[in-house]
Amino acid sequence: MNAYIGHENQLYGVEEMRLVGGKADGMRILQVRNGKGLEFTLSLDRCADISRLSLGGVNFGYFSPCGYVSPKYYDKEGTGFLKSFTAGFLTTCGLLSVGSPCTDDGENLPLHGTISNTPAESVCYYIENGEIHIKAKIRDALLFAHKLILEREYTVSLSENLLSISDTVKNIGSDETPIQMLYHFNVGYPLLCEDTVLNIPSENITPRNDHAAEDIENCFKMEKPQRGYEERCYYHTLSGTAEISVYNPELKKGFVMSYDTSSLKSFTEWKMMGEYDYVLGVEPGNALPDGRNVMREKGLLETLKPDEEKKHIINFRFTEE
Repeated sequence: MNAYIGHENQLYGVEEMRLVGGKADGMRILQVRNGKGLEFTLSLDRCADISRLSLGGVNFGYFSPCGYVSPKYYDKEGTGFLKSFTAGFLTTCGLLSVGSPCTDDGENLPLHGTISNTPAESVCYYIENGEIHIKAKIRDALLFAHKLILEREYTVSLSENLLSISDTVKNIGSDETPIQMLYHFNVGYPLLCEDTVLNIPSENITPRNDHAAEDIENCFKMEKPQRGYEERCYYHTLSGTAEISVYNPELKKGFVMSYDTSSLKSFTEWKMMGEYDYVLGVEPGNALPDGRNVMREKGLLETLKPDEEKKHIINFRFTEE
């Protein structure tokens, strides 16, 4: 206990809110502060993803032109996903598919799957041993079809600017089910600018297409916003415990993201330097965003057997130095 304060929320904690107006009306959010400068917002009706994140008052994520959009407006046809792609610091893609819309094994699969437009059905939070814990459960299940549960936990240090995301996906059905996840972390201005330094410990870099290949030598170099810019994607081969860093030398702020590549075997860099669409995606996953049918054809499609589960842990260290 701290005799100087009346309530922990004076310094740190979790506060529940609802958004009012427009397409965001009624959406549940959690505002989280650790008292050391790290603040972020969880969008509970959107897979408990991170819609905003800042350090010392400086924004780190990208907030797209559509803003907050309730899942009731979700359009899964074609690229309708983009109508409600808030982006934020984290959008979770999956659980049945990520990347391009496709047809696989008789299923019509939308862009980046549906889990990011699925509300959490149970949420709790508490403070214990110097950490904030937030737990959420998101269900992706259909009658006569797949039955998956995503159990998510955020752990936030109260003494350092550390954040851990722990996800466990469980197959609670009786059929073996494809499982694809991509963590769409989105870096935005002012952390992202032409001077931002990106470091990815790549063993090999593969451009997604010919357009990306034309500029592969500059894949780590950020640029000023440009009118008419066409996105470029690069697939990085990583091993062991990967550490990806993004740092702005003028702001003296950044982060290091680390995770086990044996769990998340793929990594996508999404470089989008367009005017107003100015964002860098650093995206670990168990699949590349080329469509589930492509991953199946390559023999890279992961599945979950009945009662089987898979766990992914991604850690962040936010820096001011």
